[in-house]
Amino acid sequence: MITLVLGGAGSGKSAVAERRAAAHGTAVTYVATAVVDPGDTDHVDRIERHRRRRPPEWTTVECPRTGPLAQLVAGAPGPVLVDSLGTWVAGYLDHRQPGGGDGSRSPIGAAVEELIVALAARTSPTVLVSDEVGMSVHPPTEAGRLFSDTMGRVNQAVAEVCDEVLLVVAGRVLSLPRGD
Repeated sequence: MITLVLGGAGSGKSAVAERRAAAHGTAVTYVATAVVDPGDTDHVDRIERHRRRRPPEWTTVECPRTGPLAQLVAGAPGPVLVDSLGTWVAGYLDHRQPGGGDGSRSPIGAAVEELIVALAARTSPTVLVSDEVGMSVHPPTEAGRLFSDTMGRVNQAVAEVCDEVLLVVAGRVLSLPRGD
């Protein structure tokens, strides 16, 4: 069972994903994709809140910026929770080559393909958290548009291999049916 939990900032998507993962057992591997900047106290606080919510039995694996997410997902035994695809994608976009904005000349495209193969091969439950950024205002900067467009493509690609896609809005969960 592969579940994708989508939502905006502060929507409650991580808490929903944590409950989904916990329902599959206590030996969950939590793959954290955020890279902590000690100088960003707000981000440090957010990450600490996430850490405090995790059961002590869970194993946390840090995925470095532009890290091998597919290998971490493929190699983890039992249930896996990835939080989140948005910070993983942001790491790639922070390190992109000039002219690689459409994803076709960027390593993110290959990394997403590897992740999809790893997800499809898993035999244990997997829960992924991702940012739904396309429902906000149109970003006024090139970097903002690149992130928004890339997340839209990544979410669509990952959703194709998922058994369940949930959208979290204001702490409420909607199950999204498959499209045509």
